[in-house]
Amino acid sequence: MSERAPMTPGGYEKLQTELHQLKTVERRRNSREIEVARAHGDISENAEVHAAKEHQAHLEARIAQVEDLLARAQVIDAAGQNSNQVRFGATVLLCDTETSEEVTYTIVGEEESDVNRGLISVTSPVARALMGRSVDDAVAVVVPKGTREFEILEIRFV
Repeated sequence: MSERAPMTPGGYEKLQTELHQLKTVERRRNSREIEVARAHGDISENAEVHAAKEHQAHLEARIAQVEDLLARAQVIDAAGQNSNQVRFGATVLLCDTETSEEVTYTIVGEEESDVNRGLISVTSPVARALMGRSVDDAVAVVVPKGTREFEILEIRFV
């Protein structure tokens, strides 16, 4: 079996919702698109049919991907855990020691990550450097732009 996919309960629920949407709404919509395109005549030279079939292939690939993720899901509920060390699901307040800029990250599964919302993948360089660390620890992280050093100010499990 493939490697487990850690995710939060919210991430698991979001994937279940997406899968339901893909199977019940998007598949039906795509089927209707193919029917309408076929009604326009010669299938071999019909760009609408080709586009609809290509969309169908992307749709089926995403369904297979989401089903695989859900099958491999390792749902980890971090709520209420002891906040003395950074672990999966932790929300960590960091201070960049060079710029004194504060940043907050929550460590989530790969499929849930969204850096713009402060959600970083458990496999990201920052998350890997933070794992197992405690408040007041200094952490050096090698990122594409070089090495950044952070101090851990707070660890929360919401």
